[in-house]
Amino acid sequence: MVENTNISFDIPDGLLDEIQQNIENIIRDFDIPEENKLEVIKQINYIYTRTKYLSITDELTGLSNRRYFESCFEKEFLRAQRYNNKLTLVIFDIDYFKRVNDTYGHQCGDFVLKQVANAALQTFRKTDMVFRFGGEEFVVILTETDIEQSKIPLERFRKTVETLALNYEDKRVDVTVSIGACQFCNEIKTKEDFLQKADNALYAAKNSGRNRTVFCENEI
Repeated sequence: MVENTNISFDIPDGLLDEIQQNIENIIRDFDIPEENKLEVIKQINYIYTRTKYLSITDELTGLSNRRYFESCFEKEFLRAQRYNNKLTLVIFDIDYFKRVNDTYGHQCGDFVLKQVANAALQTFRKTDMVFRFGGEEFVVILTETDIEQSKIPLERFRKTVETLALNYEDKRVDVTVSIGACQFCNEIKTKEDFLQKADNALYAAKNSGRNRTVFCENEI
């Protein structure tokens, strides 16, 4: 299920910070009243904060985007490797999402994406990280969590989506999600392998009937 999605707002990590600092330094050297300098710097900081937010946020759902996932995932993966921290990676997508778009239209599809994203935010802990990976696919990084600990929240999330009973323009829209989850272990040597194992579990969930969770085993 993992797909390559082009990032439309791609800014290298650290570049915005460097630009902001350089501009502030230039403004401080201007021969203008100090209060004017402070106002300009305030406006620049606002633009900087907004631009940085847009660079890591999916516009439709408000979740963090794939670009930010790559950054966070690498950090958490390296931390798990170094300190043997518990870490579970989850991939889920909306079942038969194309059918929703074909039946009710793409605006309804967008509505469904936002509702499922909100359900994920409401279900998972504040310390967990939820990302829109691309299309109808999402990724969750469960920190300090092993497979056993992930079972209850993942099942709670699956049931939450199953019972959303969405209404769009007076039409009832029922959706479900399929979920694949994988726990970090020493046999996983790269973050790409980790992601692929979680993705394989998602494939297994979809191939075994959808609207279910499959947990990665070593043989997957």
